[in-house]
Amino acid sequence: MSYTQYIDYSAEVLKAKEANLPIVALESTIISHGMPYPQNVDTAKKVEKIIRNKGAVPATIAILDGKIKIGLSEEELIYLAKATDVEKVSRRDLASVLASKKAGATTVAATMICAELAGIKVFVTGGIGGVHRGAEETMDVSADLQELAKTNVAVVCAGAKSILDIGLTLEYLETHGVPVVGFETDEFPAFYTQKSGFGVDVKGETPQDIAAMLNVKWELNLHGGVVIGNPVPKDKEMDKSLIDQIIDKALKEAKDKGISGKETTPFLLDRLKELSEGATLTTNIALVENNAHVGAEIAVALHDIEK
Repeated sequence: MSYTQYIDYSAEVLKAKEANLPIVALESTIISHGMPYPQNVDTAKKVEKIIRNKGAVPATIAILDGKIKIGLSEEELIYLAKATDVEKVSRRDLASVLASKKAGATTVAATMICAELAGIKVFVTGGIGGVHRGAEETMDVSADLQELAKTNVAVVCAGAKSILDIGLTLEYLETHGVPVVGFETDEFPAFYTQKSGFGVDVKGETPQDIAAMLNVKWELNLHGGVVIGNPVPKDKEMDKSLIDQIIDKALKEAKDKGISGKETTPFLLDRLKELSEGATLTTNIALVENNAHVGAEIAVALHDIEK
């Protein structure tokens, strides 16, 4: 039997596929585990609207009732935003959550897998996972990085989450041959701030430039994804000294509480929001919306090349 039995397209996405329209994948972990209600569902709707306004079709991905949902209804979005028993699904969890018919929100890694199964080549998220600080002791490395090395999906993000070791994350991507592109920048963004102190492999001046590179990469059968770092808008970035200070405090709290594995990132993001009095959430929303603008433009440009 084919994997297609596990895929359920929304009416909007199915119509887009039949009409050969550009489609942009969106993750659902940001809804269930990345933001509080109602900001999570409001942001999800806003991001989808941005993508539609740019001439592409949004496909928010999640696991519901034993199916990989490619595109969600408003009711499904609200359910994911409010429910407290939604599993956080990465590659290792995908089969078990589908088999058990539990509700699951897809991480970057799982969303990439599902997007590729659905034939979607561009994916917009907030920030990728990576090598956690102290990984030399904990071996805590996000599955996102392995997925980027083997799954043919471009990931538009505001860099790696600031709670990570960005230098080691970039070293890992280099080792596995994953191109890191800066959109209109020579420096890899650091999620809450525009600059991380680390460079990118190549600067993409326009969405068309990036789309052309993606097309050549995959025509050459160079398997794997591409990280497209799109900095948070200047007027929305946080003060670097402030974010560094509260990250250090949140990391210490996580260590003291013995929090590890897939619980680490949701805990840290929640604590950052509290410690910054909501500033990190405001910036998070702004960068996701900005990524949607750029991701949709890249998807449209890539679609034009492939027509």
